Amino acid sequence: MTSESPIELTIEPRIRSLGEFDVRRVLPSAERRMVGPFVFLDHMGPAVFPPGKGIAVRPHPHIGLATITYLFEGEIMHRDSLGYTQLIQAGAVNLMTAGRGIVHSERASDDLAVTSRLHGIQSWLALPLEHEEMEPGFIHYPTTSLPELSLGGATVRVIMGAAYGARSAVATYSPTLYLEMRLPAGTELALPKDVSERAAYVVEGAVTVAGVEYREGAMLVARTGADVRLRASVPSRVMVVGGEPLGPRHIWWNFVSSSKERIEQAKRDWTENAMGKVPGDDEFIPLPER
Repeated sequence: MTSESPIELTIEPRIRSLGEFDVRRVLPSAERRMVGPFVFLDHMGPAVFPPGKGIAVRPHPHIGLATITYLFEGEIMHRDSLGYTQLIQAGAVNLMTAGRGIVHSERASDDLAVTSRLHGIQSWLALPLEHEEMEPGFIHYPTTSLPELSLGGATVRVIMGAAYGARSAVATYSPTLYLEMRLPAGTELALPKDVSERAAYVVEGAVTVAGVEYREGAMLVARTGADVRLRASVPSRVMVVGGEPLGPRHIWWNFVSSSKERIEQAKRDWTENAMGKVPGDDEFIPLPER
């Protein structure tokens, strides 16, 4: 009798256009809506922009979630309706908490004279019920605030939560796990088991779990409590996400909530220009028709 695989589900991303470039959307998927609090995960790039071009996401709203921007290459200028302006670069973290509502833009930095690259992960975390309507906020965490570990040849950065004896300084609102793993070929590393829901997304390279190989673009959702050991077939980069489940959430456009009525209110608020503006940025993304 064969033993049960430690991987419950494999998710393949869908391609979505952001205008200037495409992203690989992993969460939510038809097979799995959330992993712990992670309700959305986009793999951006790697994209190459010629001189004069760059990311240009116009002001848009959010409710009921926190966003995490984490870059491997490049930089993005964040601006929001609270008045924050912050350039994020590779290895740092921007944590924006929408709560009852925030508006922000994500654009290239002012220097567009040279060819640039952009590569990273944009993720949303649903907020627990008691925090869904909290005051919005923004915190920037420099690269030096994220612990980095060397484990049997692998390098692990703890972006959120705690793993392998290290804890990140990045704020969390519920039990959350978020890691970047860089695995040289032949390296093997077990996923932490401190949270009940875990998934590994292969950004680059390929990893083997229980004799099955998973290549770039695959998200491996682990069975609860299973021993999951990733072995890199080639030099690989893997993002690990997880945490404790928060219960179902409704997602419509950029809005996340436990209440459909709250999302309908957010639609009206955005249409009526009642969610605030980004200082110095008069553009906006209109409410989608569908």
